[in-house]
Amino acid sequence: MQRNSVLLLVLAAAGLVAIGMVALYSTGAFAPDSHGDGYYFVKRQMMWLGIGLVACVSAALVDYRFWRRTWWVWYGLAAVLLVLCFVPPIGMEINGSRRWINLGGLASFQPSEVAKLASIFFLAHWFTRHEAEVGRWWLGFVAPLAVVGVLMALIAIEVDIGSTALVGMTAVLIMFVAGTRLRLLIPLALFGVAVGVLVVWLMPERTARVLAFLDLEKHRLEEGLQQYMALIAFGSGGIDGLGLGNGRQKFSYLPYAHTDFIFPMIGEELGLRFTLLVVFAYLVLFVCGACISFHARDRFGLLLGFGITMVLTLQAAVNIGVTTALLPNKGLPLPLISYGGSNLLLCLGAIGVLINIHRKGVPIDQGAAATLLRVRVRPTPRL
Repeated sequence: MQRNSVLLLVLAAAGLVAIGMVALYSTGAFAPDSHGDGYYFVKRQMMWLGIGLVACVSAALVDYRFWRRTWWVWYGLAAVLLVLCFVPPIGMEINGSRRWINLGGLASFQPSEVAKLASIFFLAHWFTRHEAEVGRWWLGFVAPLAVVGVLMALIAIEVDIGSTALVGMTAVLIMFVAGTRLRLLIPLALFGVAVGVLVVWLMPERTARVLAFLDLEKHRLEEGLQQYMALIAFGSGGIDGLGLGNGRQKFSYLPYAHTDFIFPMIGEELGLRFTLLVVFAYLVLFVCGACISFHARDRFGLLLGFGITMVLTLQAAVNIGVTTALLPNKGLPLPLISYGGSNLLLCLGAIGVLINIHRKGVPIDQGAAATLLRVRVRPTPRL
């Protein structure tokens, strides 16, 4: 499995990109902001795909330890870009959120995507440098959490709760793998849930989304419209689908059918077989990413690869959960499939980093296995 993991990873990623381009070709022409050009979104996605492939190849060739030496550059860049979202005319406000930077009319960029990778770079570096102090209150818990918390706060005030939660969940998982004590992480997770409930309570729009999730039939014409129409799309497609191009929900019935809700369009036009294929591809990506990470040459590579794998697969799980009405509505795209240049660039660059970790990795043997076991199981100093 270790030898073939990178090949399966690349095949899974390529398959997801291909399905995404086909779905976007069928769906994007009917989006309200297509400017009358049936290929508007396809052409833009192809442009970002080309940039993303360059980033993927470059990341695959650059030694992954480069990201440890330059973590502070990416962290600073992410913080500056997040602040620029609030500086007009650079920052763009869409639907009440300031998540984008204007790139001169050619395209827009979402800085939270940079923040996702920057937080992973920092945490992998921190817990490699302070491996012996991972069980301490300050160095193993408070300090790394505070540094990541700065980026999370900047993302949150953009009104991007989904990305904030994604960065937080990824950080907690990296801290767990690094060896942070469960008696610190469990209260942190409970505190995060409490904060989420408070945010939902204080923000009427988020409250409406949760209420719609709890009773979708009652709110099907209001906040529950997207998820309700998504379920209709899945039901209409059945097992075989209506055929490529024959979907009906893209005709302004399902808002954002080419971005956050492209998964139901795959189900409607291509059927259950392709939706299960998409889910299987993400499972392959998760297994291969985990395998590559746990065969990394050093602790930094292990934590870096694990964090990248988690941020990709968690985002996919949340998007699929939302579009199938298993989770409240969140504004997270489906990685490698949804329209959006920023996310596509991040995902392809992250795949490139995983490829390099594999190239620099070591074959599994007793010595490597013992090293992996010490990641979580190690004596830690008392508080």
